[in-house]
Amino acid sequence: MSALPLAVTRALPAERARDLAIAGALVLWLVYTRIYWVLQAAHLGGPLCPFYYVTGHPCPFCGGTRSFAYMWRGDLSDAVRMYPLGPALFAGTIAGVGGLVSGAITGRTWTPRLTPVQWRGIGAGAAVVLAISWALKWFVFGN
Repeated sequence: MSALPLAVTRALPAERARDLAIAGALVLWLVYTRIYWVLQAAHLGGPLCPFYYVTGHPCPFCGGTRSFAYMWRGDLSDAVRMYPLGPALFAGTIAGVGGLVSGAITGRTWTPRLTPVQWRGIGAGAAVVLAISWALKWFVFGN
């Protein structure tokens, strides 16, 4: 077993299909956010956030779509104002699509090799980053 937490291994057919499906979903998301302002002008935007619809309160991800749409325009300040993690997620999405597609072409896949403690640490870290992002959005930027 490799000492690195992430390995690039030969992909099985099911793993290649999974990687292509994830890449396809990410590409659809990028296309939607690229044409978001046109869709909004035509009143064809996506449905309301399910969390907001059920609870009446904005979820920690509210503003993410508009953040991506502003990133397509190159407007970093508005992207951060809409969702502080938006620019990082935008860059990660672009990189993720590239990695998944190139892996599918070369017959390779990314395989995480983490212990249960490391997985819990990643989950806890993600929760902290999400909480900080939410706090920045609502208490610093005021929306």
